[in-house]
Amino acid sequence: MGKYIHLVSSLLFCCALVSCAPTSDSSVGSGSSSGGDGDVPDTEDARILNALGQLLGQNIADVGLSAEEFAFVQRGLSDAVLGRDPLVELSEYGPRVQELMQERAARASEAELELATAFIEEQANIDGVERTESGIVIQELTAGTGAQPTAEDTVQVHYHGTLRDGTVFDSSVERGEPSTFPLTGVIPCWTEGLQQINVGGKSRLVCPPDLAYGAQGPSGIPGNSALVFEVELLDIIQD
Repeated sequence: MGKYIHLVSSLLFCCALVSCAPTSDSSVGSGSSSGGDGDVPDTEDARILNALGQLLGQNIADVGLSAEEFAFVQRGLSDAVLGRDPLVELSEYGPRVQELMQERAARASEAELELATAFIEEQANIDGVERTESGIVIQELTAGTGAQPTAEDTVQVHYHGTLRDGTVFDSSVERGEPSTFPLTGVIPCWTEGLQQINVGGKSRLVCPPDLAYGAQGPSGIPGNSALVFEVELLDIIQD
């Protein structure tokens, strides 16, 4: 099965654990939670499995499956895991799964690009922002007094990254620990945008999709997303 549906097999396995197991004795770990709607995980195993489900779910969240469509995904897995007769023949429909997922992802990516473009135009019209030739929208939040880095420098920053709707996808601020990295090893928006911040300063960067992750976003970031970062430049690391 894995050769046909490697894009979704891990998620389906998770669904079998937390959603499709038998109802009479389907507790996770040694606790009593069944993993159904409304249940709160009351063991470490249950909490870890719930987190696993969230992470795996992000891998197909962007392809736009409806609740009804996802129910067929769950049914297919539970039939396989529990040894029930399948609704369709895997040998016939299995090879078509990846094509369907790619088509859905491409469709969602195209729709997101339109929304991202409108969002960036909206952000570019905010008073006090600057839009670079490449399309980055920069708003200074706190003026810095130190040096500005070059593209070859390694920097230490605190940052908070969100999607255009405010969903947080990454944040050193929430982790409580700054990050250090070379500007040659990050998305182009950061390589360019950080060079316009002085040490001690903080700016808000709105990154167009082509200067972020493009049409193939990583897990948790839809393809063609505009990304928003609040970045505080703490230091330029000297070799």
